[in-house]
Amino acid sequence: MAKRTDKLILGGKEFASRLIIGTGKYSDFETMRAAHEVSGAEVVTVAIRRIDLNDKSGKGMLDYIDRNKYELLPNTAGCYTAQDAVLTCQLAREALETNFVKLEVIGSEKTLFPDNEALLEAARILVKDDFIVLPYTHDDPVLCKKLEDIGCAAVMPLGAPIGSGLGICNPYNIRIILETVSIPVIVDAGVGTASDATIAMELGCDGLLMNTGIAGAKDAVKMARAMKLAVESGRLSYEAGRIPKKLYAQASSPVEEMIE
Repeated sequence: MAKRTDKLILGGKEFASRLIIGTGKYSDFETMRAAHEVSGAEVVTVAIRRIDLNDKSGKGMLDYIDRNKYELLPNTAGCYTAQDAVLTCQLAREALETNFVKLEVIGSEKTLFPDNEALLEAARILVKDDFIVLPYTHDDPVLCKKLEDIGCAAVMPLGAPIGSGLGICNPYNIRIILETVSIPVIVDAGVGTASDATIAMELGCDGLLMNTGIAGAKDAVKMARAMKLAVESGRLSYEAGRIPKKLYAQASSPVEEMIE
């Protein structure tokens, strides 16, 4: 498999951090802001249907996110039809003045798995409307290729069900996706701890989006820093190139070298 790009580029913008962080489930907005700070993330995703855009009190979620420091990535969490997702994106662009969107079209309330057909339909409409579309999708190489062909800026295959903390359940599908598409591959959903994040990055993924794994931790701020380091170390390990796996031992210092 060819090496992925040295930089994370989304919609023509270059980002130093490969970690995208969420805003839900924190105990309070101050903790959220502190977690964002230590994570090193440059992109913050917000569920546009779950925030009050008319709140002028200065105490809403958006008031705790520095727009000069973070790129906002509105998402369509809670949308179950392509039409709802498209309307939500249009509202987000009007309210937040951004063409970036994380597209979610949920097909099952129980599993929160995406609806493939509705996702493709919404993606086609949004790309034609000049949105920079980052779709949350199944870890399906065929579907990811279709999303790339539509014109999506990246694909975001799930590692495991949203909020499950199960880690990367099917690393082989992720590897095939990496070989199938040329746009960035960002694992979204299922990461529960730092080792999960490292595994995703060692596979060669271009980035990682997480929310519950950080916000739901006993110490969200410490976990945010752990995830920052895990993403960085996993990427470095991928770039360094691991040794091949072997069934039997091989001496670190062969006898021939010792004799010489």
